[in-house]
Amino acid sequence: MSSDGFFLGGQIDPASGDALDPRVEVHYDANDLTTHGVIVGMTGSGKTGLGVIFLEEALLAEIPTLVIDPKGDMTNLMLTFPDLAPADFEPWVDEGEARREDKTVGELADDKAQLWTRGLGSWGLGGDDIARLRSSAKFTVFTPGSSAGVPLDVIGSLAAPDDGDPEAVTDEIEGFVSGMLGLVGIEADPLASKEHILLSNVISHAWAQGEDLTLEGLIGRVHRPPMRKMGVFDLDAFFPEKERLRLAMRLNALVASPSFAGWRSGVPLDIQSMLWEEDGTPRASIIYLAHLSDDERQFVVTLLMSKMVTWMRSQSGSSDLRALIYMDEVFGFVPPTAMPPAKKPILTILKQARAFGVGMLLSTQNPVDLDYKAMSNAGTWAVGRLQTERDKARILEALQTASGEGDIDQIDSLVSGLGKRQFLLHNTRDKAPVVFGTRWAMSYLRGPLTRDEIGRITRDDPLHDTVVTAPEPSSASAPDGADAGGDDATPIAPTVASGIPVHHLDPGAPWADEVGASRNGTNYEAALAIKVHLTFDDRYAGVDHAEEWEAIAHPLTDRFDATTLVAVDHDDRDFLDGPPGAATYVIPDAPIHEKAWFSSVQGAVSDHLRRNRSVEVFKNSTLKLYSRIGETREAFATRCNGVADDHADAEAAKIRDRFEDKMDDVRERIQDASRDIDEAEIELVARRQDEMLSGAGAILDVLLRGKKSTRSISASSRSAKRTAERKLRRAEADLTDKAEDLAELEDDLLEELTEIDERWRDKAADIETIEIGLEQND
Repeated sequence: MSSDGFFLGGQIDPASGDALDPRVEVHYDANDLTTHGVIVGMTGSGKTGLGVIFLEEALLAEIPTLVIDPKGDMTNLMLTFPDLAPADFEPWVDEGEARREDKTVGELADDKAQLWTRGLGSWGLGGDDIARLRSSAKFTVFTPGSSAGVPLDVIGSLAAPDDGDPEAVTDEIEGFVSGMLGLVGIEADPLASKEHILLSNVISHAWAQGEDLTLEGLIGRVHRPPMRKMGVFDLDAFFPEKERLRLAMRLNALVASPSFAGWRSGVPLDIQSMLWEEDGTPRASIIYLAHLSDDERQFVVTLLMSKMVTWMRSQSGSSDLRALIYMDEVFGFVPPTAMPPAKKPILTILKQARAFGVGMLLSTQNPVDLDYKAMSNAGTWAVGRLQTERDKARILEALQTASGEGDIDQIDSLVSGLGKRQFLLHNTRDKAPVVFGTRWAMSYLRGPLTRDEIGRITRDDPLHDTVVTAPEPSSASAPDGADAGGDDATPIAPTVASGIPVHHLDPGAPWADEVGASRNGTNYEAALAIKVHLTFDDRYAGVDHAEEWEAIAHPLTDRFDATTLVAVDHDDRDFLDGPPGAATYVIPDAPIHEKAWFSSVQGAVSDHLRRNRSVEVFKNSTLKLYSRIGETREAFATRCNGVADDHADAEAAKIRDRFEDKMDDVRERIQDASRDIDEAEIELVARRQDEMLSGAGAILDVLLRGKKSTRSISASSRSAKRTAERKLRRAEADLTDKAEDLAELEDDLLEELTEIDERWRDKAADIETIEIGLEQND
């Protein structure tokens, strides 16, 4: 692009149809495309060439382009040869054309090289300009639904958008749902179709929570939506379950088709990365659609344009052209009398994109292909040769509507005189329309490329090495809430026998890890949450104990194995009415749709519990005691010791009664002996005092008077004293004997009490463990 704008060609003299002499170049202000444009012309008018020139000029100006290519013509942008060498042209020339001209492929390639060299030279262009074009942007051909070029993962667009603009999100959901339903042959009015309303609500519900969806998850939720009402009506009244299942199966048939695999792999559909490289280099992203059916094209264009609307609304305002959307052959996408899925996002771009610096350039053979709203929003028209007077009348009407003024008769005359590769350029910002002939395209315009040729030209594209393939579910077996799947995975929850409540495991359940569940899984396997009321009773043990036993059974096989049960303490808080996010279901081996299977499970669980489930109690046969349920052995032993102590105390009380009289008699005799000792001691002391106080005088008197002999006096005194001493010794010996009798009696009592204690201690320790099992009616 020159400093004057897009170099489109040279001005034509309307009267003669020849180029002006000297040549007057036609340049177009790129920013005028923010009010969008339309190229219209019959086959052979040069319409495709002009579209390529617009794109070349935009890329030379470093304006990224998003090119929608329904026929494959715009892939010619990839055929740029700076050396203009015949060898560069040779792989791309038409062998049929060479045969018709009676030339070899090499000779035709040489002719094409010379033709392009002369053609570009006539406009002051050459190999350096082509080299500048190639270096100005990164060129990529995306082939959604095919690996011929760079695959494009359009289904990845189910990721929740970062933009919080409610209108943009709603439009994106509407576009996706309309396109998806179109793929399965359902023409759905967003306001009246219950299929459209249901799918839109499911996606909206997930995105409102910031949750990304997979296509499997979406289909699964069609069968079991995460909401119970649609508007004011109950869900089942609005859209009965059987009808939802039919819709889910219809969508599932699409997903199950081998040809659909191509839609689920490739570079994620991301507008920002399709317009710019990470280093800021602009991109020319060509979306090749020639290999797709009409419904598939609608699907891709709808998703692409919906994503574009969301992206542009996230940008700041701009009066400069920030990005260019080019759509070749718009037939069927924006018709005047119908509302195909792609129409709404395209009209939204035409109405709103100007504020964000995004321009759209549409190309069509017939102006009747375009809705009036689209035509009225176009500020630039490039009109080539038209096929019918009706087409011309439609164009004149559109031009008058767009500009609101101008000499329509003059425009009519100018359009009628157009030749091949000549166009009337009508820009509402210019004073008058201009007739011009297009310059020579730098790209080799050889016509639509085949899928094989697309593969050759994109073979070295580095994006082939960064293609992200939709992950396959793991084949590992896991219970509800865990990652599992493989070929047996389905977005539709398996049918469960009537009367069996169905829930989903809450990833936050505290026992989830015990059963091997992944807290971040999106694939679900069937598992049984089992709760059994058990009664353990034993009349002799006085046990009448009730409890609830809970377990999870997984995996579920045709022949149920109760030994695989994992006992966990689950309750209602551990389960959800629906999956917490997108869900894929693994088809179980067990026939869970049959009521009889659940009956067999119930019988197997009952038999298993009778054989293996019991409660332990402790028994003391001697004391005739049983422990309580949950009472520890230590606590029961303490209780037995207490009862034994009571028995021992009762027996000891009888012995104490028997020994009490004997002990009282001995104590009385001890008291008597003590009194005798006291009396003997008093008598001895008195004797000694008498001797001291009176005995000495009497003896002296006897001696002095000479009445008795000395021996007789001494003997008399000693005899009295000895008598008192003997009496004391006898009293003391008697007390000692009585004390020994009491000690012996006490020893006998202690021995009997010790025997009682040991005997009852042994009885208290006589504890055994017994098990109380379950009976049929327990």
